[in-house]
Amino acid sequence: VPMVAPGNVQVHVINSTLAKVHWDPVPLKSVRGHLQGYKVYYWKVQSLSRRSRRHVEKKILTFRGNKTFGMLPGLEPYSSYKLNVRVVNGKGEGPASPDKVFKTPEGVPSSPSFLKITNPTLDSLTLEWGSPTHPNGVLTSYTLKFQPINNTHELGPLVEIRIPANESSLILKNLNYSTRYKFYFNAQTSVGSGSQITEEAVTIMDE
Repeated sequence: VPMVAPGNVQVHVINSTLAKVHWDPVPLKSVRGHLQGYKVYYWKVQSLSRRSRRHVEKKILTFRGNKTFGMLPGLEPYSSYKLNVRVVNGKGEGPASPDKVFKTPEGVPSSPSFLKITNPTLDSLTLEWGSPTHPNGVLTSYTLKFQPINNTHELGPLVEIRIPANESSLILKNLNYSTRYKFYFNAQTSVGSGSQITEEAVTIMDE
């Protein structure tokens, strides 16, 4: 098997899901056989928005021939990763380079995990929601948009409300009685808005 690990491993993080890794080629003498390529082992150490440490699954990408760089796609935003590089010949892999740590930046969050509308009264509705399963960063706020729908399914004027990220419910007041409303709800990080969920609800006709 090869004797020497690739040196001078460098990681360039391109965006929240993609990184490029560079390394110096090993001396051909140290390969001790036919150079087949380089393998990059990489794994997620932890999510920076959650303290959970689950089973670490190592991923391996093989770059054929005498390449000295490769792309790592499909990374998770706002996470800490480690990687190392090994050279491969027909017999197997050489030793691993020292582990290199890199962090991916924040991305936009997934949609809120649920949106429930309860307690209808003549002029109010209560909204409850769950934070996104994948925040992909630090949540900065939620955005709620809503509008009335009339009997011919035409949409009325759209109202938009910003809600602090630490809230999980809201009572909407001063609504029209016996009216159907459509709601659009999403979360934000400093990078931007995630995908929205929609829901409809009706205020009651009379007490």
